[in-house]
Amino acid sequence: MLVEDKEDAFKISLIIPVCSPDQIIFKKLIESLLDQTVKVEILLIDSSPNNMALQAPPNMRIIKISPYEFHHGQTRNMGVEKTDGDIIVFMTQDALPCDNYSIEKLITPFFEDKRIGATYGRQLPRQGAGAIEAHSRLYNYPPVSHIKSHEDIPRLGIKACFMSNSFSAYRRSAFLDVGGFSSNLIMAEDMHIAARLLLKGWKIAYCADAMVYHSHNYTVCQEFKRYFDIGVFHSQEAWIQETFGKAEGEGKRFILSELRYLMRHNPFLIPSALLRNIMKFTAYRLGKMEHWIPLWLKRILSMHKNFWLNPHESQGHKFVCK
Repeated sequence: MLVEDKEDAFKISLIIPVCSPDQIIFKKLIESLLDQTVKVEILLIDSSPNNMALQAPPNMRIIKISPYEFHHGQTRNMGVEKTDGDIIVFMTQDALPCDNYSIEKLITPFFEDKRIGATYGRQLPRQGAGAIEAHSRLYNYPPVSHIKSHEDIPRLGIKACFMSNSFSAYRRSAFLDVGGFSSNLIMAEDMHIAARLLLKGWKIAYCADAMVYHSHNYTVCQEFKRYFDIGVFHSQEAWIQETFGKAEGEGKRFILSELRYLMRHNPFLIPSALLRNIMKFTAYRLGKMEHWIPLWLKRILSMHKNFWLNPHESQGHKFVCK
């Protein structure tokens, strides 16, 4: 745990992008944040449609932006500019801390090693999650903490730059050292900055004891759109796979792990899992070929439609929060 003088010496800012959240889950999130063992400056960036705008909860600031203005990296960069924490914590609106120590445990590595530039916590399946949904979290977020550095890239491959802004923290000096988040990404701004941090000599800590409940029960169609966008990301940021290794090998390991997990917990879901994986692979390959696909079709295939919208088209366009 943090000693009191260290906590007082560092200011902690928490930034949460918000778009038409589930009111029950969001209320639980706010209550949990106010009960955390460390004091944090909380900023909400609300991109909900005008008729769904949030009221600022007590002890929190809120910034309202138009839905078309939201972008994964650019919006979070704005949050960093509007806060002054030495440590910057990011969460998503549907991640719920597992206990009152989650943020404290997430930021502790910064006080133990000055070369740690970022940390991310463990995401557990939400209550009521099915076996396919649960396995995804258990596979990507194991129960053992570890620290990743540039020297680990040959061993870990693309997993070296894996991290998630659903529950993460950055040392401000490290964040600024690499120029913050890229403002022109369809998604995966967290992986993008993690790669740049490692290449610049910073370390990334995975904190398995800093836990939140966070998972998604995506439909097959939603997963298709999401993996199309992942393919687009790797197509447009090809240097990541050139430097760290291709994602396909990790995908094969995930499928084998999923099949073993389902055999133990719910073998009747194996056909559904196989169908989903075929759809995900197809979508990913399409995304990697996005430069051959017309813009109108990319808007249909993509989950993050704002990315494909030209600025002059923004006004009057109907958006769906994702």
